[in-house]
Amino acid sequence: MLFSYIVSGFAVGLLVGMTGVGGGSLMTPLLTLLFGVPPSVAVGTDLAFAAITKTAGTLTHRVRGTVRWDIVRHLCMGALPAAVAAALALKHFGALNAEIGQLIRYSIAGSVLLTVTALLFRKQMMAWVNAKPSRQLHGASLRTATIGAGLVLGTLVTISSIGAGAIGATILVMLYPKLSAAEVAGTDIAYAVPLTAIAALGHWWLGSINWTLLASLLIGSVPGIVIGSMAARAVPERFLRALLAVTLTAVAAKLIW
Repeated sequence: MLFSYIVSGFAVGLLVGMTGVGGGSLMTPLLTLLFGVPPSVAVGTDLAFAAITKTAGTLTHRVRGTVRWDIVRHLCMGALPAAVAAALALKHFGALNAEIGQLIRYSIAGSVLLTVTALLFRKQMMAWVNAKPSRQLHGASLRTATIGAGLVLGTLVTISSIGAGAIGATILVMLYPKLSAAEVAGTDIAYAVPLTAIAALGHWWLGSINWTLLASLLIGSVPGIVIGSMAARAVPERFLRALLAVTLTAVAAKLIW
């Protein structure tokens, strides 16, 4: 079983390295559907996995100067309190009972479908925003919208472990269309580090992290991400994103039905 976890970590890392997204969207459903890991444990373990892997990514982007720390701050103002509140809610309602497990399962499916939407229609959403500059927010309105987005993402990520990647990046593109692709990636990863860390601490408190599983996934994912990043130039991005969208749609359907 440990070998299967390592192989799964490698496969997800490979896809993340090639596409830049899909870590939580694939890992959590994979653990739930393929290995029968309880939804709450799958979410908690994946959050700890994300906190560790995204920390390394943030350090790289910081060195490159591709993190907008002002945006990170505003996102965290909404996301971190939401993560704490969501963890307390899970504790109150019982994160490990069957009813909450089913709720988390449906939350995962919904988050996966949002990720698919973000993957497929990101360019169209960017074009819609850029077509009329009057649609873009500025000043206090932009800060308020960023904090509000953080609230939504913090709740979504704590409950399902999904949303910090593709959905977060899409929101950044919508709110800050002038950011470069590198800044979107760096800012998206940077705000996700404290968010996933706090959410993971909440799940540790709830007893929903499998540390042996976490270690196995990390062993597989690190070389997978490296190889995937090296192979990304040889595979068309459109093909990879279409493949990821089809896979995630099938996963969401399986989770629901």
